[in-house]
Amino acid sequence: MTRTAPPPRLRDAIATPAGKAAYVRRLFATIADRYDLITVVLSFGLDQRWKRRLVRLAAPGPSDRVLDLACGTGDIARLAAARGADVVGLDLVPRMIEKARHRDPGRRTKLLAGDMLALPFPDAAFDLVTTGYGLRNVPDLDRALAEIRRILRPGGRVVSLDFTRPRPPVLWAVCRLYLSAVGGALGWLLHRDPDTYRYIPESLRTFPRADELVERLRRHGFVDVEWRRVLGGLLAIHVARTSRSAEARSADPIRPDRT
Repeated sequence: MTRTAPPPRLRDAIATPAGKAAYVRRLFATIADRYDLITVVLSFGLDQRWKRRLVRLAAPGPSDRVLDLACGTGDIARLAAARGADVVGLDLVPRMIEKARHRDPGRRTKLLAGDMLALPFPDAAFDLVTTGYGLRNVPDLDRALAEIRRILRPGGRVVSLDFTRPRPPVLWAVCRLYLSAVGGALGWLLHRDPDTYRYIPESLRTFPRADELVERLRRHGFVDVEWRRVLGGLLAIHVARTSRSAEARSADPIRPDRT
């Protein structure tokens, strides 16, 4: 009898860009039908408040073309569309797009499946990019930031909401314990896999802290970069824009490998 190999440990599974890409795609396809429930539970019901704050900071207007990356079931995309913006929502997982369409019967947003590392849009196609919990999940952050900058017009904005590792370390230790314990319990109850939602704290091990992400954005040519604490610094909202100078867009200090 052939013995089935055990699944790789979570940390090992996401240790390489290729491994993380495969794991994230599989993970979000698995949790798509329960995604809204999980975000409510893990955020103490505050997730919608955070997303509304993101949209207020992004301030989309009727003349703006907006791209919401890692759109999930479409919360941020719908909030931006409610302000009159022309909104496209993109997510890696087709099932998430199906759920987003179901929650948007008026078809206020355009929705499609796609990869943040190879956006299917021409240069300077959007005025605003938003993303909730998106940057932390890409297997190549530099390549994702380069793509966001490419499709933003001069003076365009990017606004991102995500978890971060807070300071002091004791606060991060408490946060990690909560996410690991509660996430592990939910993963077992819903999917018979405790690692399903333990992915969140594990993914934060290598994701830049909030202040480090500011520097990463600047290295990619973004200006006026700032961030706001959310829930005492357990999450952060980053706001940045591209230079209004067309010449500045041609100077890209980081050139990610596109092969």
